[in-house]
Amino acid sequence: MQQANAQTLKVSPDQHYLLDENNTPFFWLGDTAWELFHRLNQEEATTYLQNRADNGFTVIQAVVLAELDGLNTPNAYGNKPLINNDPTQPNEAYFEHVDFIVNKADSLGMFIGMLPTWGDKFNKRWGVGPEVFTPENARAYGLFLGKRYQDKPIVWILGGDRIPEENEDFAIVRAMAEGLAEGDGNTHLMTYHPMGERSSSAFFQNDAWLDFNMLQSGHGKKDMPNYRMIAHDYALMPVKPVLDGEPNYEDHPINWKPEEGWFDEADVRQAAYWAMLAGALGHTYGNHNIWQMMDQGREPISSARHTWKEAIEQPGAAQMGLIRQLFESRPFTTLKPDTSMVKGSDQPHIQAAYGGGFMMAYLPGNPEVAVSLGKISGRKLNTWWYDPRNGDSVEIGQLKNKGTYTFKTPNASEDWVLLLDDASRNFPKPGEKPVTNSQVRK
Repeated sequence: MQQANAQTLKVSPDQHYLLDENNTPFFWLGDTAWELFHRLNQEEATTYLQNRADNGFTVIQAVVLAELDGLNTPNAYGNKPLINNDPTQPNEAYFEHVDFIVNKADSLGMFIGMLPTWGDKFNKRWGVGPEVFTPENARAYGLFLGKRYQDKPIVWILGGDRIPEENEDFAIVRAMAEGLAEGDGNTHLMTYHPMGERSSSAFFQNDAWLDFNMLQSGHGKKDMPNYRMIAHDYALMPVKPVLDGEPNYEDHPINWKPEEGWFDEADVRQAAYWAMLAGALGHTYGNHNIWQMMDQGREPISSARHTWKEAIEQPGAAQMGLIRQLFESRPFTTLKPDTSMVKGSDQPHIQAAYGGGFMMAYLPGNPEVAVSLGKISGRKLNTWWYDPRNGDSVEIGQLKNKGTYTFKTPNASEDWVLLLDDASRNFPKPGEKPVTNSQVRK
């Protein structure tokens, strides 16, 4: 399921999805590997990246000037990123290691969602810092990065778990964006990663450099309704694609309190399906042990309890790959969110969307759902239950495309995806293979 090696991405004509340079729909399946450049050596990085490629990931989100004392604690080879913590004096040895990881990801068909810096380097609201950026050196640093990676598969992600609060913060971010655009010839998309339960749209919606919005629904509560945040940004003008770039992490303590329990694979599935069917361009997964590259001898951040090598085998990541397979087995870039066609129990929330000849609804644990038919094309519908845990499909049968029909889930205590297909489209079994051009109505 490896992605073809495209170097650049662009926004689709309807402004809601991404396409590669060949106009092929691009499914953003991201992983938050924030400390990848800072903490892993080449062998470890190769192991991690190969695992993510094998699981179908297409974007790895990583930070150059990392969160965990990234300026003053050297990388695996004893190198710091900046000379004298000066953004205008990058350390070549450190960036050669970044180059290796970027090239390895490229060879595996993945993009790097590159954060030039964590946000504490311009707004030390908390964390280590120090604040080292001014508008002038931020532009110079952006120019350096843009030139260095202009021919690589990169998406620029500014911010880094912070919001701009002072006028200088805004000036720093905008100057860095200017530098990046000049350096790479304005060839790579840009977005902004904010702090928890915020979106880039609150700060930069009208900035031309912001190609798509990124939100962080975060780790503060169970059943965080990220679909509302997606829906809010989906409806904004000017229209821009939107992505949940940091939802709840698998194996993260809920609200940072182990006594409240831990997010598991069911939580990350729910966030992903809610976001995708609310109109997101794709989705980013995260694992609490992996973002920090937790290992023996390292101080756990926020009660991390597994090494990253153990955590890459936790079930949530493979189930994210199944989401990509499912959506790519239908013309997912034609999807439009619409919950008016479904009716079920108020809790948990049922999210639905329809597209060219099909519809999907996600039931996080509801026993049944009533669907108003006739919304999609076709006289007859092929109907399916899709199991998001293992990718299996249960064929329900063929129905006439009219009236209202109540579908009962195979197991009410589990989450399921309902698919209705226009029978004349001859779509494959859900998750089986990508749709062909002949199956997508122009």
